[in-house]
Amino acid sequence: MSASAVFVLDVKGKVLICRNYRGDIDMSVIDKFMPLLMEKEEEGVVTPIIQHGDNTFFYIKYNNLYLVSLTKKNANVAMVFTFLHKIVQVFCEYFKELEEESIRDNFVIIYELLDELMDFGFPQTTDSKILQEYITQEGHKLEVAPRPPMAVTNAVSWRSEGVSANGNVLRSEIVGAVKMRVYLSGMPELRLGLNDKVLFESTGRGKSKSVELEDVKFHQCVRLSRFENDRTISFIPPDGEFELMSYRLNTHVKPLIWVESVIERHAHSRVEYMIKAKSQFKRRSTANNVEIVIPVPMDADSPKFKTTSGSCKYAPDQNAVVWTIKSFPGGKEYLMRAHFGLPSVASEESEGRPPIHVRFEIPYFTVSGIQVRYLKIIEKSGYQALPWVRYITQNGDYQLRTQ
Repeated sequence: MSASAVFVLDVKGKVLICRNYRGDIDMSVIDKFMPLLMEKEEEGVVTPIIQHGDNTFFYIKYNNLYLVSLTKKNANVAMVFTFLHKIVQVFCEYFKELEEESIRDNFVIIYELLDELMDFGFPQTTDSKILQEYITQEGHKLEVAPRPPMAVTNAVSWRSEGVSANGNVLRSEIVGAVKMRVYLSGMPELRLGLNDKVLFESTGRGKSKSVELEDVKFHQCVRLSRFENDRTISFIPPDGEFELMSYRLNTHVKPLIWVESVIERHAHSRVEYMIKAKSQFKRRSTANNVEIVIPVPMDADSPKFKTTSGSCKYAPDQNAVVWTIKSFPGGKEYLMRAHFGLPSVASEESEGRPPIHVRFEIPYFTVSGIQVRYLKIIEKSGYQALPWVRYITQNGDYQLRTQ
């Protein structure tokens, strides 16, 4: 095992780009890396491995960047450092030089590379010559996209990315998947129709509501040649549950639940939070099981809460307040106030200001606008089956910076 997540930081410890491969860690733990590193340097003990609780940081420094691997598992140390140096090698071959500017200028292709370099914490395709055959710096439309070389498997990976904000939205994209649960006898062929923009334009329906899918990956059961020829998604499905396809849209999306925070610190005595959450989707939809996680100082105590909706609890193991709202209708706005005592005389600013995390799901709602137009079952005996479609939107890597 290599890594749960990989980060690229600037010289001050700010995250430039990151990839969560396993989903088994709290990504905000990276905010502890730079203070821990500075502490080690002040003690005169500089090591490439830093332990913090049950999290382990492995890092290398290259130019003005830190490449950090984070894991909770008992990782193969040699593999981790080999992989970090391999990332440097691949990026240098793509961008000539690896530095903060080249990271900022090429973040889209870097995410593509990170997705291919590692899969679920295990190194995958790390040969830059193979990668350059199908991840290029030239633009390609989906219908003329280069075919992956035979050296690369057709495995489908899941991505967990989303929106970060610091006053404004910095990066926004939609990551989705079509999942199926099949209970059919025999060897039926299925054909799935989506509101695919390329298909609509080629068949004279360009003005109809459609979606331009990008970075599409199919399950190995899909006939790729058929899709390339006429955009038909044709397949003989495996039995049970599987992921038919995943896609990514580089589309600006305003955060579906926007959170604003006002934090008042009273030196060495108390800290007060006023958190406002607003649902930015239509009234006919409702977000369920909303969790807003607000970081608080490590030495905070004596919590007091007041909310206009939902409930709050102090989670000292996370150094955070968790505000839970079971049902959050569209177009609504709720407030939460929290008060903590601060017994410590240490500088509160030394911990930095970690982001607020938001988790939720919205049933019967698609942010991308993708629609299943039909699902046809082609089988010689002509037996009857009942297709059923459910749409759902879930949060991804969704963080909002505190002011």
